[in-house]
Amino acid sequence: MLSHIRFLSGLALVALAVGMPASASVDSSPKPGGVYRLKPGLYVQKDVACAHAPNAAIRRYDGRAISDAHSRGCRARVLNRKGDRYTVMQSCVGAGAGAAKQVSQRQTVTVSDALTFTLQTRGPGTTYRYCPASMLRENLKGPTK
Repeated sequence: MLSHIRFLSGLALVALAVGMPASASVDSSPKPGGVYRLKPGLYVQKDVACAHAPNAAIRRYDGRAISDAHSRGCRARVLNRKGDRYTVMQSCVGAGAGAAKQVSQRQTVTVSDALTFTLQTRGPGTTYRYCPASMLRENLKGPTK
């Protein structure tokens, strides 16, 4: 058994020495942080497949705030924090592109873990989960999307 393990370890070293690609991918995306302890990137409603999510089910966290397809330049100002529950006043330009006015909204964001949050504005909240770029539809996979 030990000789079998040594043989396999030796094969791995040979693969590295000859420049063969590693079988595991390395996550080079940003680490969790910012206003909320969330991984920056795209999040999709928990009951919607990442690859088929309509714009209405997608939120973007950039470390400063959580935006949707119809907002940009968002900034969240924390009014109150109790554990993983944040009450914020979020201000955004109220359009995905072009000229628009600044819009502010009070939100409650509950961070379950670095990849999941619940957003509540009025009524019940909606839970979102992180979707890696490889799982998103093609027009959202690019680095600037």
